[in-house]
Amino acid sequence: MLERYSREEMLKVWTDDSMYRFWLEIEIAVCEAYAELGKIPQKVVERIRDKADFDIERIKELEKHTQHDMLAFLSCVSEYVDSDDSRFIHLGLTSSDVKDTALSMQMKKAGVILDSCINELLAALKELALEHKDTVCIGRSHGVHAEPTTFGLKILNFYDDVRRCKEHVAKTIDEVSVGMFSGAVGTFANLDPDVEAISCRILGLKPAVITTQVISRDRHANFVNSLAVLAGVLERIAVEIRHLQRTEVLEVEEPFYKNQKGSSAMPHKRNPWRSENISGLARLVRGYAASTLENIPLWHERDISHSSVERIALPDACILVDFMTNRITQIMIGLRVYPDNMQNNMYKFGGVVFSQQVLIKLVYKGLKREDAYNIVQILAHEAWNKKDGDFKKLLIDSKEISEFLTKEEIEDCFDPEYHLKNIDHIYQQIFPELKKKQETAEVVES
Repeated sequence: MLERYSREEMLKVWTDDSMYRFWLEIEIAVCEAYAELGKIPQKVVERIRDKADFDIERIKELEKHTQHDMLAFLSCVSEYVDSDDSRFIHLGLTSSDVKDTALSMQMKKAGVILDSCINELLAALKELALEHKDTVCIGRSHGVHAEPTTFGLKILNFYDDVRRCKEHVAKTIDEVSVGMFSGAVGTFANLDPDVEAISCRILGLKPAVITTQVISRDRHANFVNSLAVLAGVLERIAVEIRHLQRTEVLEVEEPFYKNQKGSSAMPHKRNPWRSENISGLARLVRGYAASTLENIPLWHERDISHSSVERIALPDACILVDFMTNRITQIMIGLRVYPDNMQNNMYKFGGVVFSQQVLIKLVYKGLKREDAYNIVQILAHEAWNKKDGDFKKLLIDSKEISEFLTKEEIEDCFDPEYHLKNIDHIYQQIFPELKKKQETAEVVES
């Protein structure tokens, strides 16, 4: 992945050095398992552990001749270990035992980093949702003004989406945190199953219950697809910001820092480029997810058509989602929110967005719903998109409406608090501690 979209901690998980470190850790763990079973002298394992190492440039040099990365790696390691001891390294194993188990360890480590990053985003979203719980704004459907909501409630929706993603990612990380040491086609012909059990225990993995020459790729596909869903949720947040930052809306803006520039030509520009960036990167992650689905049907006990895909898709998906999650977190932390603009937008054209309240009151006064709907729609459309459009005034001046509603009753229809009366209930569904806090306050007050 390009350095531009990479963060150091996640990038390190997927470097060649990290991969070979995992390979070496696995080879030593298997030797320790053999020693525990009494098949290798303990002193031999201690010497292997002390001396075993590798040099990436030497591995590359050897691979030019062997045309096999695992054999090049093993040859390099053997150069650091006494020849009599090195014969026990990779005993009974096939390349995939090491590679697939190492890949599981890489994904597990990446998952820990992602979980921490998601937690930071959840904290930022929670703070913003609580801060703007009562910040009234217009809700939109089809991009068109609908009815009042609060900006906090928008953020609360995002919080709940991300929380579910956290759970999905954690579940798929658990699914991929498995190791395999079952030999050439998964029959344990040259390995005792106890070697697998002990090695996995040492490495902090669960043994895969059954394998061929590889761990089944539905696990990997599930993992990357959980990242793609998370990327889609991050894009959902980004798309909302992009719309709300449009000049004719201007209800929020991405952070704009000192000395930042928006355009090489137009000094006034302040663009939502970070959010646009997230939308673009989400497309890549979805593409990687599709590629990992293609990796599931391999030939017989194994082919390597999945290998080239995973060398790109798994690191890139993890690196990108880590980057995207951090970026949206920073946007949330520095987001500029404009409540006055939200208020002004909501009351455009004399508050046409309160039309349903008028409709409901007319129904309660005895009008048929169809008749009430038609009366209100005509007046709302008369005010809609007019420079001097004033829905409230049209209602007050209407003889048809005045037969059923007083001026005061019409005025009541334009109180946004009506739409927010159950906001506390929604918040308490997401943050149960708020309900306990409210109940405690009520007990103290009583």
